[in-house]
Amino acid sequence: MRTGERGGMPRPESRGRSTSRSATQTLLLAAVLVMGVAPACTMSDRTDTVITADLPFPEDPTLWPRIRQDRIRTLLAPAMERADIDAWVVLARENANDPIAAHIGAENAGGLAAFLFFLGSDGTLETLAISPETEATALSEVTPLDSVRSVPRGTSIYEAVREELEPRQPERIGINSSTRNVADGLSWTQRQALERALGPSLSRRLVSSEELVIEWLSVKLPAEVDIMRRAAAITEQLELEAYERVVPGQTTDTDVARYLKRRMAELGVIDGWAPDQNPNVNSGPDRGHSHATDKVIQPGDIIQTDFGIKAHDVWVTDIQRFAYVLRPGETEAPRDVQTWWDNARRGSRAAFSAMRPGVTGWDVDRAQREVLTETGSIPIIWSTGHPVGYWAHDLGPRLGGAAGGTPASGDAARPLREGQTFAFDGFFGWPQEDGSTKTISVEEMVVITENGAEWLVPPQEELVLIPSG
Repeated sequence: MRTGERGGMPRPESRGRSTSRSATQTLLLAAVLVMGVAPACTMSDRTDTVITADLPFPEDPTLWPRIRQDRIRTLLAPAMERADIDAWVVLARENANDPIAAHIGAENAGGLAAFLFFLGSDGTLETLAISPETEATALSEVTPLDSVRSVPRGTSIYEAVREELEPRQPERIGINSSTRNVADGLSWTQRQALERALGPSLSRRLVSSEELVIEWLSVKLPAEVDIMRRAAAITEQLELEAYERVVPGQTTDTDVARYLKRRMAELGVIDGWAPDQNPNVNSGPDRGHSHATDKVIQPGDIIQTDFGIKAHDVWVTDIQRFAYVLRPGETEAPRDVQTWWDNARRGSRAAFSAMRPGVTGWDVDRAQREVLTETGSIPIIWSTGHPVGYWAHDLGPRLGGAAGGTPASGDAARPLREGQTFAFDGFFGWPQEDGSTKTISVEEMVVITENGAEWLVPPQEELVLIPSG
């Protein structure tokens, strides 16, 4: 999925498709996938053996609470230090809750509650929830925080927050007030009430928590990366399954999308982004983020499938796979199509090689744009890539901003950090005879390690070839 974005690897032999996959990966995918049966007429009627009835992401009510608690204990204090925040105040309530609530254990708030985080001078973290007494007992049993302070019904939560802040005297107090929606949960009336309770001295120390939220959520724990890695393998495999069932001259882009929707339901996963635009299957000219249409897939088409799933209702993938529909008599892609593919793959590898801790998103984008210039691509308006994790377009460095030689700014100026995860594209675009454009955008997923980028699944090396006839 492009940010303002787009993805590799053919499946083992079936109906003449090209293939390139290790035996180890094939066995791994076989262990987690339930193969499906295609609709009649418009998709191939070939059936597959059911390998396992187990869902790849079985329900585990303790998984996210465990990981969330580890994130608070290990990642939040360093993020507060980088954001120069001494205390963080989050107010939670039912029906209009803070966007960050699920990340701090505030998702079940009823009456107004406060969740407080204090960074010690030695880098230690103290966490506290303030809750009405009618809800404090239940909260204390499940909270990821150190303690819960129960206050009688009718007690001002805002005054209770002041009572915790005053003795600690933090210099900078983060609140969720921002132009960034994920860090903008504090309503105007809540802020007014908070400032009245805090008084002028503490109120002057209120600052946006935007930088803190970005720094904290952009880094993923190894356990989270492992989940995303498994989800990415399934995302890719479903796309390749769908390509195997295409019948040129009969199958429409919408047929492919419907197949993927059905497979998601069978595997117990949900859409990685807006359901109406996931998956985006497109065998025609560029459409950007869009829904699949009733266009019939024809010989000579290049098919783009932009697809993402959400695992455990938390972690998201975003991968694109490309296929070419062979014309009658063809056994491989024509020379020009193969060249376009090679150019896009080259841009992907240039971006991949540029990714390492400390470089900016702008640096990664520039590495690809140098290849675009060398290979003669049409101008590409989309960024090379974006963070992915809790959302398809997550928080963190934007792999973009270098078009036209403009200097790095905003999220494109952010340095990459170890533990951040990205979806990024290898681009090449060309004009078509009807005046439209077509872009190959080989979208892959990576995690940043101390040594550079690491693929979550092996990248697509060759176009998937779909036979005609």
